Amino acid sequence: MSMTLVVQILLAVLLVYFVIIWGRDLIVNRHKLNDGNPIVSGVIGFITNFMDALGIGSYAPTTMLLKLTKYLKSDKLLPGTLTIACSIPVLTEAFLFIKSVDISGATLLSLILASVVGSFLGSKFISRFDEKKIQVIMGFALIITAVLMILSNMGYLAALSNGNKATALTGGKLIIGIVGNFILGALMVAGIGLYAPCMAMVYLLGLTPIAAFPIMMASCAALMPVASREFIRKGDYNRNACIGITIGGIIGVFVAVKLVKSLDMHVLTWLVIVVVTYTAITMLYSGFKHAKSAN
Repeated sequence: MSMTLVVQILLAVLLVYFVIIWGRDLIVNRHKLNDGNPIVSGVIGFITNFMDALGIGSYAPTTMLLKLTKYLKSDKLLPGTLTIACSIPVLTEAFLFIKSVDISGATLLSLILASVVGSFLGSKFISRFDEKKIQVIMGFALIITAVLMILSNMGYLAALSNGNKATALTGGKLIIGIVGNFILGALMVAGIGLYAPCMAMVYLLGLTPIAAFPIMMASCAALMPVASREFIRKGDYNRNACIGITIGGIIGVFVAVKLVKSLDMHVLTWLVIVVVTYTAITMLYSGFKHAKSAN
C-alpha cells in the first residue's frame, strides 16, 4: 500500500468523523440556524478557499471578510468558525491536490500526526479564552501571517531552500519537524494559518521545496476535523457562517483547480497582505481597548 493511499484513507476517515459530529450538532440546534445570511458566507467561502487552493491560505482572508461584513456578533466565535467552516473544503483540497511526491512516508505521517495532536490540545486551550484575548491573539496571528506572506512573495523563503534536495527528515531534524508541526497545529486554532509557517520550516530543515505541499495540505486537512470537536461541543461557532463557507469553499476549490495556471498570484497575494495587515491592526486595537476598559 502506497503512503499516498494511507494518507487518503486517514483523511477519508476524518471526513466521515467530522460530518457525523457536525451534522449531529446542526440537527440538534436546527432552531438556531438564524445567525447570519448563508449566501454572504457562501461567497466568502468561495473566495477564501479558492485562494487557499492556490497556496495563499484561507484563515486570514476569511477573518478579514467576516470582519468587513460584520458577520459575527463576537470575535470569540472566530477560532471555532474558521476551523469548522474550512474543514471540508480543505479535506476536498487535499484529496484533489495530494499526488505522489518523492518524500519519505515516515516523515509525512509523523508531521501530519504531530499537527493533529497539536490542534486537539490547542482547541481545548484556545476555546477557554474570552473575547478580548481572542482579539489580541488573532491580531498578532494575522501580523505573523502577513510577515510570512511578505517574505514568501518577495522570494526570501524560496531563497532559504536553495540547493535543498532531501526528501526525508532523520534524527534531530525529524524531532524538530515533529515538534514544529505540533506547535503549528496548536497555533492554527488561534488563527495562524499553517501553510506559510510550515513551508518556512520545511525549507529551514533542508527538505526539497516540493515536500512542503503534501505536508502542509495533509496536515491542515487532518488537524481541522479534530480541532473542530471542542468548538462544536461548546457551540463556540457561527453555524450559518460555517454552512455557507463550507458549500462555497468546496465550489471554490474545484474552480481553483481549473484556473490555477491563469491567475496572477503575485499581485493577488500583495492585495491580501495589505488587507490582512489592516485587519490585524483593527483587531489588536479592539482587543487592547477592551482590556484597558476592563482595567
